[in-house]
Amino acid sequence: MNPSVHEKELVDLLEAIAVTEVKDLVVFNDDFNTFDHVIETLIRVCKHTAEQAEQCTWLIHHKGKCTVRTGSFEELDPMREAICEEGIDAKII
Repeated sequence: MNPSVHEKELVDLLEAIAVTEVKDLVVFNDDFNTFDHVIETLIRVCKHTAEQAEQCTWLIHHKGKCTVRTGSFEELDPMREAICEEGIDAKII
């Protein structure tokens, strides 16, 4: 194989990996939002089942935070914005 073709394939692969880097959407605990509000928000925004949303909410309450979704920044940013609009603290890490 021609070295320049092989190098181009490696560069293309590295660029694809960089573009699809997996991020975490993390929700943080606070003293303001109710369990029901957080659960309903996770169901609506992240498409969680009721059980998933409840488990995440308990983790948020007891551990101080929980990864509620993973994906690319482009996938997660609209979810983060929607969660934050509900008054819930969320960050992409």
